[in-house]
Amino acid sequence: MEQFGEMAAKPRPLDAGEAEAIVDAAIERYIKSRHDRVGAFVDETYSFAGSLRLHRQAVGWDILRAPANVALAVPYLASRLGARGLKRIGSARAARWLEARRIFLETDLGRELTWRLHTRLLELPYDDGRRRSDRDALAEMMLADPRLVSAFAHVAGLVERHRADPEVRRRLTELLANYTGSRTAAAEVVNNLLLAGTGATVLKELTPGALSLGPALAAAIAHQTAVAGFPLGAGLGGLWYSVFTVAPSAALVAGVTGGLMVVAAATTAFAGIISDPLLRRVGLHRRRLHRLVDVFGDELRGKGGRDFAVRDHYVARIFDLADLLRAAYRIAR
Repeated sequence: MEQFGEMAAKPRPLDAGEAEAIVDAAIERYIKSRHDRVGAFVDETYSFAGSLRLHRQAVGWDILRAPANVALAVPYLASRLGARGLKRIGSARAARWLEARRIFLETDLGRELTWRLHTRLLELPYDDGRRRSDRDALAEMMLADPRLVSAFAHVAGLVERHRADPEVRRRLTELLANYTGSRTAAAEVVNNLLLAGTGATVLKELTPGALSLGPALAAAIAHQTAVAGFPLGAGLGGLWYSVFTVAPSAALVAGVTGGLMVVAAATTAFAGIISDPLLRRVGLHRRRLHRLVDVFGDELRGKGGRDFAVRDHYVARIFDLADLLRAAYRIAR
């Protein structure tokens, strides 16, 4: 009788189909749990205090890498548009190769954000060369199912396949690179808005970039200098130069414009301190991370194909175009 009881209690072996079903269910639970973590991750990382802590990583060589990445935004867009074109003509392999090219320089801030995404949001094993985390929330959810007791060896192979599949790892690396790369464009947009705000406040002009703000600011400096140096006094000088305008020298225009570009480039690494809390407030960070989790879920389920598209680079290019048009109009006048 005791022998019969032991046989009845013995777990029934699982076949491959049941094991696959357990893995699929665990993936669904895992993706849902990642969505549940997005809010806390955003609040911790992108609040004003959190963004300040994150941007401590930018002190150092990132001050040079960040503006270099701004310059690399154009070839990055060209590579993405080229990949889309290759997909449309059926050259999927060439498109994947082009999408895998790393255009942006790796920054310390980007490395820190990637570490946090892996270890705090996705909770997957990760080694960035300096730190290592072995936490694997996906494997834990798969192995927590009580039906796996008798089929551990078979399902362990499925767990490893889903966790360490080279294609899944490649796509995850690509998704996170696209996400962290979007910060470069966000920094550009913040800088352009600051330049536009300066022009609107100080000069009452539309100045979407350094190319349009620099000449306008140089003209204002030349005007004030001429008024202050007028032989009959500044009062009469103001009246005189309200009729007869003073053209700034080419050296002054070049110096002011170049100075603005240098300042804007230097602040690019830290522009996220301003943009992160604003994007958190409007919910953009949450929406992007929810989409990132959804796209990663598709990869785990073997339904890859959706792109994680970030449009900030296109917005930044619109500012650049407006700046060029404004500068061309000023020259043509």
